[in-house]
Amino acid sequence: MNQPQNQQKFQNPETQVPKTPQMNDRDFINDLLTTEKYMTTSYNMALNEASHDGLYNDILQIFTETQNCQRNLYNLMFRKGWYAIESEDQQKLQQSYQQFQGYTNQFPTGNGLQ
Repeated sequence: MNQPQNQQKFQNPETQVPKTPQMNDRDFINDLLTTEKYMTTSYNMALNEASHDGLYNDILQIFTETQNCQRNLYNLMFRKGWYAIESEDQQKLQQSYQQFQGYTNQFPTGNGLQ
C-alpha cells in the first residue's frame, strides 16, 4: 500500500534489542500488548452482555485495569521507539469529519447528539 508523500511518521529513537531467534524485550512487550488488546475487546463484549449489575461492575473493574495496562504497554513501546504512529493528511481528516457530520441529521433528535 503506497503512502501519500505528506504523511509523517512519529516515532521515538528505537531502543536496540538483540536480533536472535529467542524472544527479546520488544517481542515480550509486543506479545503482552496484543494480549491486553484482545482481553479488553473480550471484556467489552462481556460488559455488553452482562445482565446482572454485580457481575457488570466486577467485569467493568477488570476491564478498566486491563485497559490501563494496555495503555501503559503502548506508552512503553512508543517511548522505546518500538511503536510508530502516522499523521493523517489534513484534507482526509476534514473529509471524514464532513462525512460523519452529515450523519447527524439521521439521529432521532434531528440535530446531532444531545
